[in-house]
Amino acid sequence: MQQRALGRTGRAVSAIGLGTWQLGADWGAVSEEDATSVLAASVDNGVTLFDTADVYGDGRSESIIGRFLAARPGHGITVATKMGRRLAQEPENYTPENFRAWTDRSRRNLGVDTLDLVQLHCPPTAVIEDDATYDALDDLVAGGAIAAYGVSVETCAQALAAIARPNVTNVQIIFNPFRLKPLDEVLPAAEAAGVAIFARVPLASGLLSGRYTAQTTFAADDHRTYNRHGEAFDRGETFSGVDFETGVQAAAELAGALPDGVTLPAATLAWIASQQGVTSVIPGARNVRQAESNAAAGALLAASAQGFDVAAFDRVVHEVYDRDLRDAIHPLW
Repeated sequence: MQQRALGRTGRAVSAIGLGTWQLGADWGAVSEEDATSVLAASVDNGVTLFDTADVYGDGRSESIIGRFLAARPGHGITVATKMGRRLAQEPENYTPENFRAWTDRSRRNLGVDTLDLVQLHCPPTAVIEDDATYDALDDLVAGGAIAAYGVSVETCAQALAAIARPNVTNVQIIFNPFRLKPLDEVLPAAEAAGVAIFARVPLASGLLSGRYTAQTTFAADDHRTYNRHGEAFDRGETFSGVDFETGVQAAAELAGALPDGVTLPAATLAWIASQQGVTSVIPGARNVRQAESNAAAGALLAASAQGFDVAAFDRVVHEVYDRDLRDAIHPLW
């Protein structure tokens, strides 16, 4: 597994990380035993980055990670958590007092004195553009509550605003074959500024797993049911904002362009990680098989990898996006 610099922190993180929203059981039940097995399988296959948030299962994801890492001293894992969604996403709620309360809660959940990396969790644009936001975050670093901070964003414009801040370590943004706009400006700007990029929702909420058909349904408590049109939060978080049936057809075309033995999710993760400026891709996993498969995608990045031509796949990605998705997706995020 490739290890890459985490901005200017001096840390390195794996090219394929692990997103842990699903371990909070917010979109389908996951037992703590299964969650721990996913974490272990990821680590055993070279993953050194866990991404979580204080609202994933109301802290359940953080707490499970904390217990898992406590049993593995010297683990070498970087835990990136997020804060800012425990209250309404309104600028007046992003105060130093709330930042302190939220980070203190995450420190307790994770069982650490200093959080490795805290990201603002898709805050309003006004918060990202406010000098006071970064003054408060700098104070948390100075006080030892957090070692570094970043911003998770919805739009490319928000990403560029965060990248321009001198002490931002990383920006987390949706980036996958169904969401190509970050290629235009965000990835070049981040690379030039020494800011890490975490690519989230890399499999478009499972659309890029290649397993769904137009008839696939999801549980009522799954965001792929209740947020398909942005009813609960930003529509772009579900299926990357792509119309479900259009996404199923596009995924089938991408899968059909791959050689035997290379799966669509593996090719997708490797393609994202191969893009200049991407530090880590953070797919989720609900079971050991998925965790191992995600981590194994890192092998496709090796120069010796056989059977996967990333340049050829890149051409198909752009063809499908430009023909079927660009007009609906590119202007929105």
